[in-house]
Amino acid sequence: MQGTIRFATTLFICGLAAAFGQDCTFRASPDAFLSAQSRAHREVFQRTVKLDKALAANGAAAEAAPAPIDHRNFIDDEIFNKLDTQGVASARLTTDEEFFRRINLDLTGRIPTASDVRAFVSSTDTSKRDKAIEKLLNSDEFNYKWSSWLGDLVQNNISQVTAATNRNTQGRNAFRNYLFWAVAGWKSLYDVAYESISGGGNNYDDSTGQANFIMGGSVTGGPAQDTYDGMLVRSATSFLGQGNYDCLLCHNGRGHLDQINLWGSQTSRQQAESMAAFFARTQLTRYPAPNPPPGQTSPDPYYQSTMVENLATTQGYNLNTNYGNRPNRTPYGTTKTLTPVYQFTGTTPSDGNWRSAFAGMLVDDPMFTRNMANRLWKKMFNMGLVEPVDQMDPARLDPSNPPPAPWDFQATHPVLLEKLARYMVTSNFDLRGFLRLLTQSSAYQLSSRYDGDWNLQYVPLFARHYPRRLEGEEIHDIISASTGIYNKYTVAGYADPFIWAMQLPDPVEPRSNGSVANFMNAFLRGNRDTTQRNQASSILQQLNLMNDNFVVSRTRVAASPTLLAVSKMTDNNAVVDELFLTFLARKPTDFERSHALAYFTQAGSNANLRNTAIEDLSWACINKLDFLFSY
Repeated sequence: MQGTIRFATTLFICGLAAAFGQDCTFRASPDAFLSAQSRAHREVFQRTVKLDKALAANGAAAEAAPAPIDHRNFIDDEIFNKLDTQGVASARLTTDEEFFRRINLDLTGRIPTASDVRAFVSSTDTSKRDKAIEKLLNSDEFNYKWSSWLGDLVQNNISQVTAATNRNTQGRNAFRNYLFWAVAGWKSLYDVAYESISGGGNNYDDSTGQANFIMGGSVTGGPAQDTYDGMLVRSATSFLGQGNYDCLLCHNGRGHLDQINLWGSQTSRQQAESMAAFFARTQLTRYPAPNPPPGQTSPDPYYQSTMVENLATTQGYNLNTNYGNRPNRTPYGTTKTLTPVYQFTGTTPSDGNWRSAFAGMLVDDPMFTRNMANRLWKKMFNMGLVEPVDQMDPARLDPSNPPPAPWDFQATHPVLLEKLARYMVTSNFDLRGFLRLLTQSSAYQLSSRYDGDWNLQYVPLFARHYPRRLEGEEIHDIISASTGIYNKYTVAGYADPFIWAMQLPDPVEPRSNGSVANFMNAFLRGNRDTTQRNQASSILQQLNLMNDNFVVSRTRVAASPTLLAVSKMTDNNAVVDELFLTFLARKPTDFERSHALAYFTQAGSNANLRNTAIEDLSWACINKLDFLFSY
């Protein structure tokens, strides 16, 4: 059971606790799991209130009464019809400025340029929003952002705490390249999942980079069955949204998951182990290369690489362990060895390639489409229809089959989740097509500001757009682009340096510039292993924006091409507009304009003082709370 406790921690605690006769993580801390959904809703509520206060402090105009909102697709039918049923009004639609900044951030991780904002706002084209979406979906920046999202999903990094076989830098890079070209080449999410689970070959080769996914399931300090379990947990968590297999591979769900997962409470350890048996023919072997090879001074390029292969035969998942990271595996009656059985269908492999059979069954499982739909919904709406996203309960999702009392549907909008899943199938699991559907909806284009009383009970209704704090890579790239000052980061294995943080292969980079890595790490980008990305705010984040050299060195007229060009503008009003559009992708409010102009009035015709005012206002824009959010 993962929730907010990640695989490495849960595996260690659950296994050792059972070995010493102690309770599992749920019994030790039930509130951490029982309150997971309410915590997610509360965090969203707190973010909206925080941003409301910031926008009010900016002197933003009061919200206009919402005009009738068009239903542009089935998403709007489900969201707005439920709002009507509950008697809750929605927020108005976004202004053009709000929409344009949001869609750029959400699809590419960048904000638009000042000239692009002006052009978009001034356009009278009634289809300009759809055209903007289409342009961004087909941009290079989209490829970087969404391959990074996939990297988070499959936890691509160099090494992991529990791994018996690490990917190493070359494997991490090969997997990153596979994910990038999957997005850039319009590979379907169906194929990405299937190839990641079934992939084999040398993990250093770009042509078999997907083999690195299954390596993430290798587990040190235990028998082979621990690794089979790890491979199942990685696959089910990422692609089915079912992290509870980590719990079920230690013990039956009954008595452990009764209060938090109906499906899990009815699932036995034997069923979970029969799923893990699909990986019992997977073998990870170090490539037999000397370092250096005879007669050479440099290492073999495959030194310390791993061959991911399928054994031709094996008995299966043996129930014969008395050590490792999980409780002992003992026979079930006379059954001493388990062969693969896909739990949801009772299907067994039709040939000897068990792992490929599992991959095929998984991508055809309705839980795969529900999981991917829910994860993408969360990415764009900043809260999942099901929370947490890796704790989906198959017994409480089907709108045509209500769960028994006292259980209720897990999704806030069960019919909508099912429709989204069906749409994903009919659109051939096209990432861009699915994101187009989400972003074209009026529900996505609602303002994050809400005119009227806002309370926690409204959060599951999606009556407004929920803001999200920007990721460390986004903050880095926005500041670089806005100031025109770019670093070059060398990454081992790549001939050309990177200038955009969103291009980096994982969140521990750039190791070539530790101070920049530390700056981005303050925004909790995680390590794709024991620490996942986090939306929490902290004083350290604000201190970094105020004082870190990455910001301070870029808000200098002498250093920044952008600020140098602004300094040559003679109209102070135009200067203020340009700086707000450059750093915040919006014009200032009257309140902000009056305060900003006061600095320029004090500077008068003194060029040095005027440049200082430009620098101070640039720094102030970066330090405004709304700079930190997509809203």
